[in-house]
Amino acid sequence: MTVLVVSGTGTEIGKTVTTAAVAAVALRAGRSVAVLKPAQTGVAPGEPGDVDDVVRLAGARVTGLELGRYPEPLAPGTAAARAGMAPVRPAQVAEAAEKLAASHDLVLVEGAGGLLVHFDAEGSTLADAARLLGAPVLVVAAAGLGTLNSVQLTAEALRARGLEQAGVVIGSWPGAPGLAERCNVADLPQVAGAGLLGAVPEGAGALAPADFRARAGSWVGAALGGTWDAEEFRAASAG
Repeated sequence: MTVLVVSGTGTEIGKTVTTAAVAAVALRAGRSVAVLKPAQTGVAPGEPGDVDDVVRLAGARVTGLELGRYPEPLAPGTAAARAGMAPVRPAQVAEAAEKLAASHDLVLVEGAGGLLVHFDAEGSTLADAARLLGAPVLVVAAAGLGTLNSVQLTAEALRARGLEQAGVVIGSWPGAPGLAERCNVADLPQVAGAGLLGAVPEGAGALAPADFRARAGSWVGAALGGTWDAEEFRAASAG
């Protein structure tokens, strides 16, 4: 795949660290990688945003691009309106991603929040950008209670729009998973209608970059270029 859209079931669930892990694995395989953040919110001018975090963790060879930056930590459309700034439109996202794809082997488009968070007052979303690109969507999900509902709702929204779901990655797998987390590993593929493609350990974003890059391949499966095995992980989690 040339362009992969990375969305999630909500905020603060590990999208950026997951994006960095996929980028790191691709770089280790000798691929050129670009990361596109359509709308960065909650970050002042000059402060590092999600793209900077991906570059820091995955490596300086990642090309990073941010289309819009808004100071308040709100949905992009709301943040743009409150700041009196122009919103990011799906067509802009698609155009930028296509330009990056012309010179990179892989372009990762990381959304803000969930799939249907509004970009503008008209209700445009990351799903609209994915449709224009004809790109699959990787869903990053939480590990614990409530994630099955969120994943199924996201999967149904993707299907309703004719979008392909690349699979699901658990964005922050706890060091001591409880019953809900262990059961969710078995249930997520069924409710998503797509494969479980990885599990990023809790706290991975705080690792030293060299350690992050060395370990990233063990967190994502073969479909994303890594060595993580869903069956082995499921068996280990059940115990």
